[in-house]
Amino acid sequence: MACSGNSTEACGGPNRLTLFQNGAATPSGPVQDPGPPGWSLLGCYTDTGTRTLPVGMSTPGGSGSLTVALCTTACKNSGYTFAGVEYAGECYCGNAIANGGPAADGFSGCNMLCNGNSSEYCGGPNRLDMYKLGAAATTSTATSAPTVPPGNPVPPGSPTSTASTTVATGKGSATGLPTGWSYQGCYVDGANGRIIANQEPDSQTNTIEACVSTCVGLGYSVSGVEYGVQCFCGNNLVNGAVLAPADTDCNVACAGNSKEMCGGGNRMSIYSNGPVQVQQAPGPQKTGLPGSWTYSGCVTENNTQRVFKYQIINTNNNTATNCLTQCSNFGFGAGGMEYGEECYCGDSRDLIAAGSTVQPDASCNVPCSGNSQYLCGGGSLISYYTWTGANLQTWNYPTGNAAGQYEQLVGGVCIPLLTTSSVNGKYTFVEKFGTGEANSTGAYELDLAEINNPAALWRPMHVKTDVFCSASITMPDRVGRQINLGGWSGESTFGVRLYWPDGSPGKPSVNDWQENYEEVSLQTGRWYPSAMVMSNGSILVMGGENGSNGPPVPSLEILPKPPGGFMLYCDYLDRTDPNNLYPFLAVLPSGNIFVGYYNEARILEPVNFNTVSQLPNIPGSVNDFLAGRNYPLEGTAVLMPQYAPYTAPITLMICGGSTTGAATAIDNCVSTQPEVANPVWTLERMPSQRVMPCITALPDGTYIILNGATHGVAGFGLADGPNLNAILYNPAAPVNQRMSVMANTTVARLYHSEAILMNDGRVMVSGSDPQDGVHPEEYRVEVFIPPYRMTGLTPPSYTIAATDWTYGQTYQIQVTLNQGTAATMKIALMGAVSSTHGNSMGQRSLFPAFTCAGTTCTITAPPNNKVCPPGWFQLFVVDNGNPSVAQYVRIGGDPAALGNWPNFPDFNVPGV
Repeated sequence: MACSGNSTEACGGPNRLTLFQNGAATPSGPVQDPGPPGWSLLGCYTDTGTRTLPVGMSTPGGSGSLTVALCTTACKNSGYTFAGVEYAGECYCGNAIANGGPAADGFSGCNMLCNGNSSEYCGGPNRLDMYKLGAAATTSTATSAPTVPPGNPVPPGSPTSTASTTVATGKGSATGLPTGWSYQGCYVDGANGRIIANQEPDSQTNTIEACVSTCVGLGYSVSGVEYGVQCFCGNNLVNGAVLAPADTDCNVACAGNSKEMCGGGNRMSIYSNGPVQVQQAPGPQKTGLPGSWTYSGCVTENNTQRVFKYQIINTNNNTATNCLTQCSNFGFGAGGMEYGEECYCGDSRDLIAAGSTVQPDASCNVPCSGNSQYLCGGGSLISYYTWTGANLQTWNYPTGNAAGQYEQLVGGVCIPLLTTSSVNGKYTFVEKFGTGEANSTGAYELDLAEINNPAALWRPMHVKTDVFCSASITMPDRVGRQINLGGWSGESTFGVRLYWPDGSPGKPSVNDWQENYEEVSLQTGRWYPSAMVMSNGSILVMGGENGSNGPPVPSLEILPKPPGGFMLYCDYLDRTDPNNLYPFLAVLPSGNIFVGYYNEARILEPVNFNTVSQLPNIPGSVNDFLAGRNYPLEGTAVLMPQYAPYTAPITLMICGGSTTGAATAIDNCVSTQPEVANPVWTLERMPSQRVMPCITALPDGTYIILNGATHGVAGFGLADGPNLNAILYNPAAPVNQRMSVMANTTVARLYHSEAILMNDGRVMVSGSDPQDGVHPEEYRVEVFIPPYRMTGLTPPSYTIAATDWTYGQTYQIQVTLNQGTAATMKIALMGAVSSTHGNSMGQRSLFPAFTCAGTTCTITAPPNNKVCPPGWFQLFVVDNGNPSVAQYVRIGGDPAALGNWPNFPDFNVPGV
């Protein structure tokens, strides 16, 4: 292409340069710059914690143009005498070294090329190339060779050492050493890196005695002199130091006393207080590894995207043992270390995706920050390890009908933020004000018996205040009223709303939501609270904030409000705000109450709500123990099945969530048995990351995990990457073999999505209100069809007369089985659930004892209000895994007399 200023000249072409040379020799490199005029290179210094040089300095062109000369000039012009370059593009200044010192691994950590000059180094991760104005140069004297990382060339033109043949050599050359100090020999330096880690500033008055005195003053027991002017201090020799072939190899006169020998070219005269210990040259750790980890080589890092997703910085304690233990504890079978202090976890397939290649082991040459005897990667190089034992987890991948199926159920009329399965066989939806169409009433009831009659399918209902981010449960009164609590702002945060379900499938309902906050209200406004029926039948309301983005409400209260009121401050909610909203609540078989909030959990006694015990912190992400499980770091929680005779400890499981800051969605489920001695959390890795998930208990004893995103946190526009996949979790299988990857949907279900168990055994999936400009506000209602509904087999059926059960009593049903027998049959009692924000309020799965004689089966109700808090349950007959259509039964009555509350003329009450 012709030059724009002279059309008779060629100026390169597309992706081509016309090159010119001035005749000078092409410089070799890159090198450690010995220092611009007036400056001297002191060495490679550590820079962790408090800054080694306190002043960050801007330079012309910014970090992308940094060179050593630009940094030293900027520091000098600002009145500083020390300058340091780091991370290829950072400049720091000071008048004293405030922290740190020469790096234990010499220059090996100062291995990043300057952004503005690729022929010289500008420090490295947490490493400074340190320069001093006016100090004696380390590479400019006639008896000193430059100090550079092993394998890096000496700067062009640097002088080489010269030897004197008229001075004494060996151990007779020094006098006046401190008591106990003696000559140990002439050692080879630099074969595998420096043999003493800490180098002091070069000195033109260097002597053996002066160097030993310096080391003694610094608390070291080994001293070494080299090149006449260099002094090194340490407590042992490293990198497999060996004696030189001849003592006379140390033949360079000390700069301060020509009668003494101060090492030589790559030779160090060693003195020590007592016998000197030699630490072998570091290498990758190959033995003594945790579990079934095996060293697999030194591999390249991808410069545009990390090979492994999860990074952990272990500034002072990175080792193969520490790093790999963390990886395998969180289900990762590949991992490695880089830059000495960085730990990475992932899967072996990540290397293939990144195009990583194997390099010679010697390329990974940075000592581990936690044990310098071993190497932990290098610059853009990973010391790579793989798990070669039994699989850390096995995910199942069923196909066809065994994978289940998503189906469109019905077009919706609102964008729900909360859904509830009603005891009248219908389903209630409520939405926040202003979300849906302008004529929306904010609440609807869905009657699927009218699926072919659009006029009767959705019944408009009405709420007076905004239910945005409220709580709901089904009360244990005789008609199964629903109660909705809290809300968005103002009076709505105090809201207590009640709905008495009437009618039946195909028979119109007429009742509506009732509320009057001036008569019946919470004692304090709550946004994002949780609610639960306690073992005594009262309602526990806990947590939240005082309206949209308001201050925390770190307290709990009871409904109906006791005389004089009752509200208890919870310091643990105050301390963990705002990451504890919609706390997870559950009644335990002792009658005590489990509370899960942020990344903590505790057990409360149910009278004064004092803490009985605090559980170990809930594990988070592999690289962030501060990850959380509650809104806005939203995960989901369930109780595992309880089987008669109910003597086994109850298990609680939490899945998904996210991290603060990076908003990295969590990819695991954790479970615990809260009431055993010394409870622990068992972690199981999920096939994918998930924040804002929902989980639904199924009548065959399994669980379906669905909805949510693969990155972000809960809230409007704060997440991306919809997770379209469903996961089936089977607690009867061995740990880490319980998850099956099921069918996908095409509908993004993000913030404000729900999932509830339908009476026919399918899962109703609804909602999504991301307001992100990418994914729509979602009106469509889907169902996930579990595999048991995909077989084509006729489900069992039953009839029942008594639907109001007393604890411990027996009740009969008439059963029709179409495939199995009583030996392969189960009875399932599934608690009535309200679903919102990953919280399935009211969830509980019980499998009671029963006997059958012919078609008559006798069921024994759960024994007490602790195993089974009073409430309404879907009763399923499960025929060899295939459930019937459910009917609701009430268990435990109404011990708190909620049926008489609230006692105001504008509220309808059913009585006790």
